Amino acid sequence: MLNSTEILKVAKDTLLLESESLKRLTHLLTDSFVHIIHTILDSNGRVVVTGIGKSAIIGQKIVATFNSTGTPALFMHAADAIHGDLGMVQKGDTVICISKSGNSPEIKALVPLILRGDNTLVAITGNVHSYLAEHCNYMLDTTVETEACPNNLAPTTSTTAQMAMGDALAVALIKCREFKSNDFAKYHPGGALGKRLYLTVADIAAQNEMPLIETKAKIAECIMAMTKGRMGAVLVVDKNQTLQGIITDGDLRRMLSKHTDIRNFTAESIMTANPKTIPPDTLAIDGVTFIKNHKINHIILAEHTKPMGVIHIQDLIREGLI
Repeated sequence: MLNSTEILKVAKDTLLLESESLKRLTHLLTDSFVHIIHTILDSNGRVVVTGIGKSAIIGQKIVATFNSTGTPALFMHAADAIHGDLGMVQKGDTVICISKSGNSPEIKALVPLILRGDNTLVAITGNVHSYLAEHCNYMLDTTVETEACPNNLAPTTSTTAQMAMGDALAVALIKCREFKSNDFAKYHPGGALGKRLYLTVADIAAQNEMPLIETKAKIAECIMAMTKGRMGAVLVVDKNQTLQGIITDGDLRRMLSKHTDIRNFTAESIMTANPKTIPPDTLAIDGVTFIKNHKINHIILAEHTKPMGVIHIQDLIREGLI
């Protein structure tokens, strides 16, 4: 049994070994990479990724990355392909076959079938002299010197290299397509990631009441409005509903700590005048930056001094943005 120091050393050695292998991949890149990118961009078809064993799992991840970044892709297991799933490959599709050895029986059976369909076959392999490498249209060399596995058996360094090469393809396609964050949002509407890309402060404010009082309102009215709104704040407006200021529960506490007789106080006497505001169409993630930069707990949405809503820092926390 390894002690704590030895376990940490194994982890560090594994990470260093794999990172060095990735560095060596940069020296294995050739013009084939460029040709593959142009082939995919110029094609009206999809990218079909195939493999077997651990390479199949890596292939599924690459497909997920392609699909989420504007390159239509699907996964076809190499073993299933020769038993009927080959019908997934259509005219114009580019097929990427992932295999460390390039000589697996399933791969050797699949390769001629792909080529017979007049599809472009791309190999991602760690054996440049394999059957796959010698029969593909383009090859990406992912040769590694050794696996991180102490027995040099379990796919570790080799699968890391395969995944990294897939990422390199995906990122190059993103750059070539000028794929922007707005495009990315179309494919990621759910979860925290989607919220960062499309959720606006107006979307959040729509869930809240907007407590308003006029400048001449008495403190009792301020407290009632603040309590009803459950925002820990109330917006102060004039008779034309133009924003004049904001009163927070902190403002009320500070006033009460200094004065015992509050009967003559009005909203305008304790409000923070000319509060910071942002447009309603501001992304919520930018609202997080706004709150942090100004060291405040509320965001007031306004258009031309007209209040449009208010959100609290807790709203942002609840949405998983902080």
